[in-house]
Amino acid sequence: MKKYLYLVLALIAVHACQQKPQLTDTLPFKVAKAYGIENFDQVNSIAYTWNVQRDSVNVVSRDWKWNVKDSTVYYSGPDTTFTYSLTADSLPKQDGAFINDKYWAMMPFQLAWDSGYTHEITENVPSPLKGTNSTKLTIIYNSGEPKSPGMGYTPGDAYDLYLDENHMILEWTFRRGNGAEGRTWTWENVNQFGPIKLAQDHMGPDGKRFIWLSNVKVE
Repeated sequence: MKKYLYLVLALIAVHACQQKPQLTDTLPFKVAKAYGIENFDQVNSIAYTWNVQRDSVNVVSRDWKWNVKDSTVYYSGPDTTFTYSLTADSLPKQDGAFINDKYWAMMPFQLAWDSGYTHEITENVPSPLKGTNSTKLTIIYNSGEPKSPGMGYTPGDAYDLYLDENHMILEWTFRRGNGAEGRTWTWENVNQFGPIKLAQDHMGPDGKRFIWLSNVKVE
């Protein structure tokens, strides 16, 4: 497992623009709307503990508080605790973990915030883990020089999102470098936090919880 537990997730995201987006009628934006992107301008901060079952015994946790309005991030992990600005010229190494964890927490909103991707849609596809009939939305991020403007930490990766009839994510598959094979987890335990919805649990093929959010607070 890579340092800082990137967990084979694309660390693509450009930090979100906080103005209310002008949503189009594309499927990615419909997914963002299903989770409340149209209400995101009401959010001042999002705090949560990101947890991963690293092996059969050990759980690793990181605490985050993203102060949306002033673009600062509070981090507390096993190594240190501090606050940093997303607008600083130089970001700390933990920013990669922040982006990784934010994708697990807020991928539906990234579909509205990010612009450097293309998408494909396939109807009536069984989801990989549970075989649920779904719409498959494939998100393919553009390639480029890592960490260059707009390219994030690991550009060129792909996600397959398996959606229900309400545009909610049932499962997702991450494929590094848009390769043919990937890993799949569920999106479960969706709850309302203030004006937005977040999925708190992600189960693996063995049916066990792999990543989960706790201590969620949206203000």
